[in-house]
Amino acid sequence: MSDPAAQRSGASGPAVSPTERLAADVAEVVRAEVREMRSQLMRLARPTGVGLALLATAGGCLVLGAGAASATALRVLETFLPRRLATAGLTGGYLVGAVVLGRAGLHQLRTAGGGSAWLADEVQAAVATTASRVVPAGAAAVRDELDQWGSGRQDR
Repeated sequence: MSDPAAQRSGASGPAVSPTERLAADVAEVVRAEVREMRSQLMRLARPTGVGLALLATAGGCLVLGAGAASATALRVLETFLPRRLATAGLTGGYLVGAVVLGRAGLHQLRTAGGGSAWLADEVQAAVATTASRVVPAGAAAVRDELDQWGSGRQDR
């Protein structure tokens, strides 16, 4: 590739039209800008990638910590309740927490209005449909477990 500056200064070589010189100058400026942008992006991407990896690892640790806390809570409940009842109680606690947090989230979405309110309505309809199928089966299972526990047939 020839040097546009050398061509402009009258150095030996083929004659170049002003349009070709302009195109060569613009191409060189664009290449320099692209190289500079690439180096800036790389300088920014490295810390960003490390930060994202650290956040993902922190999320994994959070999930593991929540699992360990759940297992600990279950073991504490099992010290004074039968295993099945302790599990049902802990599950019920999680479900109540999910309902309370879900309602608060839906309220926030509705308050935001617009598409967020529409999303809240869609989510509530989907949850209501699912709950109408799951809750009766869960209630029957809890009732059966309480009947067994009350009759003294529980296993520890």
